[in-house]
Amino acid sequence: MQSDPQQLIKTHQKLTHSEMKKVVSHSQRESDGWFINSIMIEDCEVPFKYKRKTQYKKLNKGQRINLTYYPQTETVAGLEFESMKVVRIKIA
Repeated sequence: MQSDPQQLIKTHQKLTHSEMKKVVSHSQRESDGWFINSIMIEDCEVPFKYKRKTQYKKLNKGQRINLTYYPQTETVAGLEFESMKVVRIKIA
């Protein structure tokens, strides 16, 4: 079932939808049975993160993607780091 980003945004006010964003880097690592993905996009200093049960296809530098996400703060070793939690990702 395909999710509609506009419907998600109407339901959840804190979500943001961005289209045609250019990938700068993409990495995946396995942790506790999950694949943790981190994406950096052009003109943004904050990482976009999501996790999946299966490995996601490798996103190449310069590839365009559409993202639906919301901001989150993580605390690591007593320091707070801002990141974006991705709830929907599609290759444009």
